[in-house]
Amino acid sequence: MPPPAARALPGLLALVGGGEWSEGCTFDAELLEASGCDEVVVLPTAAAYEHPERAVETAEEWFARLGARVRGLMVLDRSGAEDPELAGVLRAARFVYLGGGSPLHLRSVLKGTLVWEALLAAWRSGAVVAGSSAGAMVLTDPMVDPRGGALTVGLGMVENLAVIPHFGHESAEKVHRSVALAAPGLAVVGIPERTALLRDPDGSWRTSGEGEVQVFVSTKPAGFDALPH
Repeated sequence: MPPPAARALPGLLALVGGGEWSEGCTFDAELLEASGCDEVVVLPTAAAYEHPERAVETAEEWFARLGARVRGLMVLDRSGAEDPELAGVLRAARFVYLGGGSPLHLRSVLKGTLVWEALLAAWRSGAVVAGSSAGAMVLTDPMVDPRGGALTVGLGMVENLAVIPHFGHESAEKVHRSVALAAPGLAVVGIPERTALLRDPDGSWRTSGEGEVQVFVSTKPAGFDALPH
């Protein structure tokens, strides 16, 4: 009997604190190389009410400097998120980037849809996935509620982790509330702008970019070994 096929490892995951596609985001070159392709599929869903086409244009200009092209996937509402053709694009993608904007809108559009399931399938089969600001927030479960800092339900690509983007610029009161309301043992991570918390395929974590990532567990500062694998 032949041995069972090895289970594919998930792709490199980048949780970015904001300021995506701008000077200082040195990690994007690594993400592009890890993807093994020269196309980035950008989801401007979180910016649906903030000129999403401009987000795509910014990404195009940035990645052109890195020798790559951008395909903007205009999944802006639930009907788009249930489009089999758009889901097919994501399922075949090797590098997907979720931009910033409203995490609540992004979550409501993607949750339980064909597009979300396609994104999960792509990542689980080795595709690189990056999310910045709102895009980073929704990929975890729980998710920090931007309205006041409490914790709510996220999409859960990574579980038992919550992200505070724009760390260092976000209000200290909201940061304190998120950390204080976290369940015992839950890692809450503050990620500055133009900084990425990277999860390698083997489940280990590291950082790249301009700022310093801070991990809190049970209201206390902690190391990366406290992050879920």
